[in-house]
Amino acid sequence: MRITISHETVKAMSQRLQGAYARGDTRLVRRISALLEVLAGGQSVEAVSAQWAVSAACLYEWVHALLLNGVDSLRYQRKGGRAPKLTPSQKKQLCAWLEAGPQAAGFDNGCWNSLLVQELIRREFGGVVYNRTYVCALLQQLGYSFQKAKFVSDHLDEEARAAWRREKWPTILKRATACGALLLFGDEASFPQWGTLSYTWARRGEQPQVKTAGKRKAYKTFGLIDYFSGRFFHAGITGKFNAQAYQAFLTSVLAGTSQPIFLIQDGAKYHTSKAMHVFFEQQAGRLTVCQLPSYSPDLNPIEYLWRKVKTLATHNHYFPQFEQLMASVDAALQHFTRHADDVHQLFRAYCVASELVPLPAA
Repeated sequence: MRITISHETVKAMSQRLQGAYARGDTRLVRRISALLEVLAGGQSVEAVSAQWAVSAACLYEWVHALLLNGVDSLRYQRKGGRAPKLTPSQKKQLCAWLEAGPQAAGFDNGCWNSLLVQELIRREFGGVVYNRTYVCALLQQLGYSFQKAKFVSDHLDEEARAAWRREKWPTILKRATACGALLLFGDEASFPQWGTLSYTWARRGEQPQVKTAGKRKAYKTFGLIDYFSGRFFHAGITGKFNAQAYQAFLTSVLAGTSQPIFLIQDGAKYHTSKAMHVFFEQQAGRLTVCQLPSYSPDLNPIEYLWRKVKTLATHNHYFPQFEQLMASVDAALQHFTRHADDVHQLFRAYCVASELVPLPAA
């Protein structure tokens, strides 16, 4: 076959090919790719036919259509079949109701399930009834997925949270950068001896079992992570979290560093107690304290680290002795002490999720 096509036609076909890739239209990807290889790549019809598993006759038909109708031929007509029950505008309206939540639509539930969506469609669109299985497929087509819900405190102050993202965080970051400070996010975590459970592979119908000592004792840990370097400070205790233990931890961090410190903490009572106010005043020469908005653990990136520690140290683990729990948690904590890059990665995820000023490139 000796047919030459123009550079403009090749460019237009390539654009159509990119669009087909983006839509996942595998038939059109095969068609355009095969035509480009024959007409612009100089390959034989026989070679391209074997590579793309199409007949030579089919290839000639595609070439003929291209010569007659140009790049407009590079599409497939919608196959026949029953028209969809919901119009595009009705699907758009359905999405609006889904975004507003079940209670706004008059249901008691706090979250949607397929039965509620099935009933919503029947009620609002003139008796249109979908099979429950198809409702799930329809939701996926509309960009929804079946997810586990999470609790959000009804004490949230959205104005304060927005002000933190928009004003306070950029100001803190700028000040800490200017004076070469450590910018430390702090928090505490408790690791119970009875362990923690997570998903794992098991034979269908046979739920995996993890032994537990059932002892209501926990290993508690203070932690601080530096925004700039990924450095991780931590200290484990077996007693209670209180102002005295918090002061001891911060004193050890101050003694082991020389830079100014910006400490970002939540509103735990022992963080804001009278004793801590006195301590912060005594350390004001090096220590600047910044409070996160109330009830906003999602704005503290160390929460990401605690989840990773539990994954490494306690998920599906059995601790017959408390010392075994301590050793497992300490080993996971030491991992993050040695791998600042892992902590940096947590900060990047935090910045994306919280819509904050991104971490500068290392």
